[in-house]
Amino acid sequence: MAKRVGVDKWLFGIVLLLTLFGLVSVFSASAVMAKERYGSPYTFMVKQAVWGLFGMIALVILMRTNYRRYNNPRVVLPVVAVTALTLMGVFLLHDSHNTHRWIRFGSFFTFQPSEIAKPVLVLFLAWFLQTRMQAMEDWRNTILPAAIPSLFFIALILKEPDLGTALVCAAVTGLMLYLAGAQVRYFAIACALAAPVLYWMLFHVAWRRAPMLAFINPDADPRGTGFHILQSLIAVGTGGVFGRGLMEGVQKLFFLPEPHTDFIFANICEELGLVGALLVVALFVALGYRGLRAAILSTDPFARFLAFGITATILIQAFFNISVVLALLPTKGIPLPFISSGGTSLFITLASMGVLLNITREID
Repeated sequence: MAKRVGVDKWLFGIVLLLTLFGLVSVFSASAVMAKERYGSPYTFMVKQAVWGLFGMIALVILMRTNYRRYNNPRVVLPVVAVTALTLMGVFLLHDSHNTHRWIRFGSFFTFQPSEIAKPVLVLFLAWFLQTRMQAMEDWRNTILPAAIPSLFFIALILKEPDLGTALVCAAVTGLMLYLAGAQVRYFAIACALAAPVLYWMLFHVAWRRAPMLAFINPDADPRGTGFHILQSLIAVGTGGVFGRGLMEGVQKLFFLPEPHTDFIFANICEELGLVGALLVVALFVALGYRGLRAAILSTDPFARFLAFGITATILIQAFFNISVVLALLPTKGIPLPFISSGGTSLFITLASMGVLLNITREID
């Protein structure tokens, strides 16, 4: 195919809109809380803006860097090794709220290794699977070696603990293996092996069992375990069609938990209504279309897997986050890409989009 003169301008525009919309949403959702806790309403917004700036710089650099440079074991294997070391390294540091998810450098800079694990898994699988599509029946030499890094990452992330991110990694791995031609029976075996473990983690670990029971019947404990879900649904429902207006939300005033991170979509629904919510969904649908289009039109198998994996990761996270807000899934701490407050997530997502945008240079 003829080489594109520039990157996919539609995709670049969508990324820019989502990032700017995220900055506004973070400020609207966090201003009152930030003023109360830190003395300035701009605390979270400034942090998000700084990470967004660095993320856009990374996006531009990677957008101009030929993606083929990553298609090299001297790049892929060290990156996988370093990511594994950082995932293990968090357990050597002090915990935060009984979790080991962050590496902290002072009070301003925090780094979440599990966010890097997602694109690194995509990179590894794209590199490994590009030449194995004719050998997907060989589970010993193809399926198992492809799954081992993912299983290792997932085990470490579950240990943090972060079940939501672990499920995202598992879903992306499964989708990329399916794209490569893995037979359905392998997925059936994997699900059968994972089901008892998942059941035990959800219903036999006290602090996970409570949210699961609250998801099934939130009204049973409206001031306790069901509080998150009910407050989220109140925010969504009171927004109506056009919302209360930007900055006019009520649920974020210490009712809605984490209104600037996990439940930021609920605040968007309350302030901008159904129109605002559909706009956000439409932007993710458009991003998915342009990303999957790049994957389909790529003639290079490595580029196809890379574009598909990056796009799938973002869409899966968006689906999980929105579903939690709408009480379609149990509460899990998964950020809404580009929009939720969270520096590592925003930076890594923008950097990943830089790689995807470079791939779009190679298609019509």
